[in-house]
Amino acid sequence: MPGRARAPRSAALLALVSAGTVTALSGCADEDPDAGTNGVGKLSATRIEKKARSAAEGAEAVRVDGSVVSKGQTYRLKMRLKKSGGVGEVSAEGGSTFELLRTDRDLYLKAGTDFWAQQEGGKKPDKSDVTAAQKLKGKYVKVPRKDPAYKQLSVFTDMSTLLDGLLAMEGKRTTGERGEVDGTKTIRVTAGEGSGGTIDVSLKGRPYPLRLQRPGGAGTVRLTDWNDGFALQAPKKDQTVDYGKRISPEQKG
Repeated sequence: MPGRARAPRSAALLALVSAGTVTALSGCADEDPDAGTNGVGKLSATRIEKKARSAAEGAEAVRVDGSVVSKGQTYRLKMRLKKSGGVGEVSAEGGSTFELLRTDRDLYLKAGTDFWAQQEGGKKPDKSDVTAAQKLKGKYVKVPRKDPAYKQLSVFTDMSTLLDGLLAMEGKRTTGERGEVDGTKTIRVTAGEGSGGTIDVSLKGRPYPLRLQRPGGAGTVRLTDWNDGFALQAPKKDQTVDYGKRISPEQKG
C-alpha cells in the first residue's frame, strides 16, 4: 500500500443525502385488473405497503438509481447494493462526483482532483491543496471507521438502511393508479394525498417497490435488479491510498 500523504480536507465531504420517486402511470383497461397478477392489488393500501417493505427486506440485492433532494440540493444516486456492501456513484448538484465501494466494514472513496481540492466556503484551493489532491487520481481512499465521513458515506452502501429511508412515507395511505414500470404491471400507494410520498409496487411475482417518490417531492428513485447478484471485492493494494485516522475536514464549533 502506498505511504501516507497529507489528506486534502475536501469540503465536498460535508454534504451528503437520502432519496425518493414518481411516475405517471396510465390506468388499466382490463375487466379484471388483477387477472394474472400476484393479487396485491386487491389489498388495502397499508397492506400493499407492508408487503412491499417485506419483499424489500427479504431481498439479497438491488440497484438504486435516481435523484434525491436534501437541504435544497439535488443528488444523483447510481448504486448496486447487497447485504455485504455496495458499489456505485453519487453526484452532487454543481458537478461534484465520487465513487463508493464497501465490502463488509471496509469503505473506500474514489473521486477526482476537483473533489478533493474543494475548500470550505468556496475558498479557492492553493497550490499545495491541488498537489495533494492530484495524488488521489484513480485511487481509492480507505475511509477510517472513526472518521465522521464513514457514517455519512456508508449509508449509501448499506442496503437495509438506505431502503428503509427511501421507503418512508408520511400521511394517510390510499391506493392510487395502476400502470406499468418497464413492462411490469404496478399498483401505486400514495401517502398524504401525494405530498407524503408514493410507492409503485410490482403486481408480478414478489411485490417489490419499483419506483418511489419521497415526501415533499424530495426526489425520485427507481429500484431494479432485485436479487440479481454482482461481484463485490476490495480494491487492490496498489489502487488504494491510506490517509491515516481522518480524511474529512475538521469542523470548528
